[in-house]
Amino acid sequence: MTTQQTATTTLWRPTGPEELALVEASGWRAWPPRLPEQPIFYPVLNEDYAIRIARDWNVPASGVGYVTRFEVGTEFLRRYPVRRAGGETILELWVPAEELAEFNRHLVGEIQVVREYR
Repeated sequence: MTTQQTATTTLWRPTGPEELALVEASGWRAWPPRLPEQPIFYPVLNEDYAIRIARDWNVPASGVGYVTRFEVGTEFLRRYPVRRAGGETILELWVPAEELAEFNRHLVGEIQVVREYR
């Protein structure tokens, strides 16, 4: 018996307490729909960039910032070009809000909280 494993890519997302509560309510399996003023979902490609956003943006805005880590099928992610939002390591994907449900269907495993800043 052979099992076929899907190649995955590790992504990170800095988040605040409200979004994290919605992720927890999903059983740690999905990102919540975007708000009307949030047309793009931005997962990032490295932990350091996620840490900087959680610490420097989420903490002042919400009192706490979290860094999450999750896996997505690599083949599916090819549709989203890597965007450079600043320096060499400031890399993210831009997932249109209307594609987030499909993005969530390609998550492999649970969304994990790996860091917390206050």
